[in-house]
Amino acid sequence: MTHGIDDRNVKDDPTQLVDSRLLAVLVCPVTKGPLEYDVQNNELISHQLGKAFPIRGGVPIMLVDEARDLNAKGSQ
Repeated sequence: MTHGIDDRNVKDDPTQLVDSRLLAVLVCPVTKGPLEYDVQNNELISHQLGKAFPIRGGVPIMLVDEARDLNAKGSQ
């Protein structure tokens, strides 16, 4: 048996909330500026960078390549 690994089946559950303690310490990986938690879209927004980082299964994906461009046509 492996200890410390969560064996639950965690997928892209949009209802999975991010731990508030994690949100308090996360910053944009590029600008090191603040992030805004968008509950409706389940994203962390860096207004300075103009990107929205997705949250999947309660885990923020802080990769620029995975982030949505806020200035692109069709963005919310």
